[in-house]
Amino acid sequence: MAKSPVLTPRAEDFPRWYQELVNKAELAENGPVRGTMVIRPYGYGIWERMQADMDARIKRTGVQNAYFPLLIPQSYMTKEAEHVEGFSPELAVVTHGGGKELEEPAVVRPTSETIINDYFAKWVQSYRDLPLLINQWANVVRWEMRPRLFLRTSEFLWQEGHTAHATFDQARDFAARIHRDVYQDFMTEVLAIDVVPGRKTARERFSGALNTLTLEAMMGDGKALQMATSHELGQNFSRAFGTRFLTREGTREHAWQTSWGSTTRMVGAMVMAHGDDDGLRLPPRLAPVQVVVLVVKGEDAVLSRARALAEDLSTAGLRVRIDDRTDVPFGRRAVDWELKGVPVRVEIGPRDLAGEAPGGGGTATLVRRVPRTKEQVPLATLATALPGLLEDDQALLLHQTRERRELRTENVRTIGEAVEAATTGGWARLPWSALGPEGETALAEHAVTVRCLVAEDGAVPRTEDEPGTVALVARAY
Repeated sequence: MAKSPVLTPRAEDFPRWYQELVNKAELAENGPVRGTMVIRPYGYGIWERMQADMDARIKRTGVQNAYFPLLIPQSYMTKEAEHVEGFSPELAVVTHGGGKELEEPAVVRPTSETIINDYFAKWVQSYRDLPLLINQWANVVRWEMRPRLFLRTSEFLWQEGHTAHATFDQARDFAARIHRDVYQDFMTEVLAIDVVPGRKTARERFSGALNTLTLEAMMGDGKALQMATSHELGQNFSRAFGTRFLTREGTREHAWQTSWGSTTRMVGAMVMAHGDDDGLRLPPRLAPVQVVVLVVKGEDAVLSRARALAEDLSTAGLRVRIDDRTDVPFGRRAVDWELKGVPVRVEIGPRDLAGEAPGGGGTATLVRRVPRTKEQVPLATLATALPGLLEDDQALLLHQTRERRELRTENVRTIGEAVEAATTGGWARLPWSALGPEGETALAEHAVTVRCLVAEDGAVPRTEDEPGTVALVARAY
């Protein structure tokens, strides 16, 4: 009799497959308050690696980290009208503290434009104070009606950058730089996820922004996921909070600003973009554990050789773990590591050490998670061979996500064709001139949205009305 699958097959029920995988791979669980999550050590280890790489990229642009309060006076949220209108349905408000009703309710941070601008107004006095480039790593709360672990939770972790500049051009260029050099590069080079850079429509852009740049990725079921955004805020917040500076010419001007952010949603994206019916497939550059050395039987010679191999692989710069839990059945351990998506398993048993290999020293079974290959290899070659194989697997994951998007994206001419493509598990591209704001409203009636606007050559349009602009249309998470 065939064994029952560890996970619900993706083709049968993709949302259920996702929830089971997040749980069984020990990434996260639901918290006690609806919409919250507990990120388990393995899941948090993935987030830590994302955070470290992103933080280094952000700092290379000249940005410094800071921290601002979790609780924001409610009156701050009303200073920029469009901003408060966009966030009002998601706000969590504290009305009591210390057993007493607060004189002014406090909003639990949904984003920090308001409180950061209150301090920018104090810190910016002259053109010499610009550009002011700040980032913070924090948690935020946006009350979510339909929560799903990592993808949509009432509380999530993120970084949010906020900058002030002397001119419109400087602010616009910095928002584009973050969009391109930090977010897009990280997602392709580290997450191995093909993304489409584009411009949000007026309907979809961030509340209070002049322009929102986005990166959209296709998940395994053909739906789109917004990966990160970078916003040109213009002078909207500097006018609301009085952030002005003395120019070189002696006049006083309002600063031009940006904000930009990425979240723990990227963990969910990595699951849905790369996972298969057997579990995760972690990009090798991201994986907290790149190689697990799996001891088949706990004999002294096997344990000694496994530990020596792990040391050799660590010296070669790889992140390695030994699994010598021989009191747990081998098959169960192998399945667990498949679920967790570790890129490489090296399985060593007594027969391997007795096997013939060029130069002597025995062999091992090398199992690569991404291409799903298994072969016998000489132990002596692993330290030199594995770094290159891991890079091959990294490139393969990126290729697969790009190929999926290209195969499942249709060029169409009408709204009806766009809806059909999006509702049958794909994306559609159609001229923005054939859609426009009215057509965008019609799409929404079918739970289909314009994910972003792109130029015909794939560039990001400077304006919505730029000739040749194409709308990328899909169902989305």
